[in-house]
Amino acid sequence: MAINKIMVVDDSPTERHFLGELLTKNGYSVVMAENGEEAMAKAKLEKPDLIIMDVVMPGLNGFQATRAITKDDETKDIPVILCTTKGQETDKVWGMRQGAKDYVIKPVDSAELLRKITALS
Repeated sequence: MAINKIMVVDDSPTERHFLGELLTKNGYSVVMAENGEEAMAKAKLEKPDLIIMDVVMPGLNGFQATRAITKDDETKDIPVILCTTKGQETDKVWGMRQGAKDYVIKPVDSAELLRKITALS
């Protein structure tokens, strides 16, 4: 599956801007969401090819939103990359158990993130 449209989910305007710029410069169409609830609604409306999901957010956190998105029949085929400051191995294992396809630690290494996106294409 070719990845063209990517949804960035992060409660930090700075992170959304950074990731949005990086992805746009690399030819991707970008959709933004500020929290887990918005991500779930937009995933159904926008049908992105990939979701880059922060974990630590108010309300529905990234683990919960990832689990909901990957279990929902309408959105279960959208891969999720968790993108978070939570760098412990237990966090990564838990994230993958929620349905994430990959895991990136902040601050984001641009080249690493782009490699991971390419690997999912």
